[in-house]
Amino acid sequence: MAEEKRFYRGMAVDLIHKGHLNIINEAAKLGKVTVGVLTDKAIASYKKLPFLDYEHRKTIIENIKGVDNVIPQYTLDYTENLLKLKPDYVIHGDNWKEGIQKPIREKVIGLLKQWGGELIEIPYTTGVSSVELKSLREIGTTPEIRIKKLKRLIGSKPIVRVLEAHNGLTGLIVENTLIKENNLEKEFDAMWISSLTEATAKGKPDIELPDLSSRLNVLNDILEATTKPIIYDGDTGGHIEHFIYLVRTLERLGVSAVIIEDKVGLKRNSLFGNEVFQQQEEVSRFAEKIIEGKRSQIIKDFMIIARIESLVL
Repeated sequence: MAEEKRFYRGMAVDLIHKGHLNIINEAAKLGKVTVGVLTDKAIASYKKLPFLDYEHRKTIIENIKGVDNVIPQYTLDYTENLLKLKPDYVIHGDNWKEGIQKPIREKVIGLLKQWGGELIEIPYTTGVSSVELKSLREIGTTPEIRIKKLKRLIGSKPIVRVLEAHNGLTGLIVENTLIKENNLEKEFDAMWISSLTEATAKGKPDIELPDLSSRLNVLNDILEATTKPIIYDGDTGGHIEHFIYLVRTLERLGVSAVIIEDKVGLKRNSLFGNEVFQQQEEVSRFAEKIIEGKRSQIIKDFMIIARIESLVL
């Protein structure tokens, strides 16, 4: 009895469509299929971070009929997995002959020649619109998904690009700005909401107050218009009791992180003079504020970031 042929397929599989299934089905007719699911980091190296994280996508592929084995593919390049598995065939759609994956394809062909393997290319499945599939993620998001995304971005990209937003319109600028350079998509990954720009836009001094109603109204406008993660500038965080309330509120709304600075006292922006009202917070008091904030949160992916301005001084 002839030995069963071994197939390898690298896939991002953020959103499964019939083109993916067609490729797997064709390979399964001829032998055993191993799928290399690209990690978040691999995908983020050339396009948007996937909507679903690696573990979710891996579980989906493991449960597709015809898939015998699933392993991580840590880069867009196939080299590591191909040298490890030495498959008889790599199977892929024929839509990677141009664009960013063209040199990847050429390298795959060269590697397969080393042990007599072959590349099988399945004709691109018509009737599948990547634009329409992308629009599914733009319908909206949930607070928990939005919260988790910032930590995933930090773990997947060497640089996370964040732009300030202070109303729904500027939030949409962060959400939709996209350029393509050398076949790579570049965009802002998250947005930063600060009291300084909001106050300046209203012609008011950047004074920290316990009453958060104005800032939360702006935050809600941005949340309704966007899906990307949000970092909330919490100034000093106020008194510990105020900070606990702030953490719970931001987490409930779907904000990914709050950043607080190690200062106490009033502050003003440059529109209203250069007076210095703030002093460095006591280390023990600042640490206690962070500890109580962490104790009050529910979702582990929500982050409290310490902005240690005294290091600059």
